[in-house]
Amino acid sequence: METDNALEALAALAHAVRLAVFRLLVQAGPEGLPAGRIAELMETPASSLSFHLKELNRAGLLAARQDGRSIIYTARYETMNDLLGYLTENCCGGAPCGPLVACAPSVKS
Repeated sequence: METDNALEALAALAHAVRLAVFRLLVQAGPEGLPAGRIAELMETPASSLSFHLKELNRAGLLAARQDGRSIIYTARYETMNDLLGYLTENCCGGAPCGPLVACAPSVKS
């Protein structure tokens, strides 16, 4: 993931409603949720939700598909995983990250 893409994704997630929507869609799985159901669950007016969905979609964190008269939104796991990879790229000297104890530098007494 390029730095500009990471910044765009982080900026999109740096809002309480957008972060909550993204987490809701991650939990919903690959089936996703219709926009109306997201609005109900979030207790957010459709007009406000539309703005937040657009920002998440623009950052590549969501995908949208038409299903009849509804738009179904799903989390884009590949973007989420790319962002996590970008953020942890240098963790533990290139080894897979584990508990903080494993990543923490040793302290000499």
